[in-house]
Amino acid sequence: MNPIFRWAFARSLSRVCGVGMTVSVIALSNVNAQTATVPSSTEKAAVDALIPWLLQEDAQLRGIPFSVVIFDSTGKHVLACNPKDETNARVLKQMSSVLDEVMARLNAPESPIQIQGIPRINEVSSHFEDLIRELLNKTPGLACDFPKTAAGGKQRSGYPDLELVDQLSHRIYYLDPKLYAVGSRDSSFRTFYFEPKIATNKVREDAVHFIVGFEHEKPAANRRWKFTRWDLVDLSHFQVKLKAEFEGSNRDMYRPEAIVATSGKKVE
Repeated sequence: MNPIFRWAFARSLSRVCGVGMTVSVIALSNVNAQTATVPSSTEKAAVDALIPWLLQEDAQLRGIPFSVVIFDSTGKHVLACNPKDETNARVLKQMSSVLDEVMARLNAPESPIQIQGIPRINEVSSHFEDLIRELLNKTPGLACDFPKTAAGGKQRSGYPDLELVDQLSHRIYYLDPKLYAVGSRDSSFRTFYFEPKIATNKVREDAVHFIVGFEHEKPAANRRWKFTRWDLVDLSHFQVKLKAEFEGSNRDMYRPEAIVATSGKKVE
């Protein structure tokens, strides 16, 4: 269970029951299981307590400091970026030059995203990640790469996308590029996701955490994208909310013993 989730849940149960409680983690969907398993009395008690809490305690799942989520999930601190700090000021100046160049290059007619006529903005994101990484690595004193997971491998998916190291101070900055449409800055639609993991955790150092936001206009009829501004967002005071959901795969659903009727034959 997510440490933040467990903390809020235990706090809620403690308030209701008058005692502290430890909630066990249970797997509601086992992709390797071919038959349903009967939950133990302990697991059933945990579920019976969890569901009513999810329905009634929505307020406790909102306004959670992202820095607390990161620390409880990884043991690492989210550092605030003081622009007046000498190191931060130097790195911010270098990053600003790189981001200006990134936007200019990807707006250019010869840019891959313009030549290919990519229809969906989600398919453009990797081009930003790759170019930001390339140009930061060409900047004297900076090194940028995809963060390594706790298991030691490199993984592009999941937060954060990039790890920037200032080689003089050894200070680390995590970068997560985001693209958003003009007029959507005040939208309440979910655009940021973080899923705590152990083996695939990519936050392995105390660091400054940045969202690198690029604004774009709606694509023209010729599928040309135009990027109009960028912002570096410090996440040290960012607040998030937890959306709890139960999930299952096709393998979980289409078990032979669960199918009670089917078509007579496959339609050719």
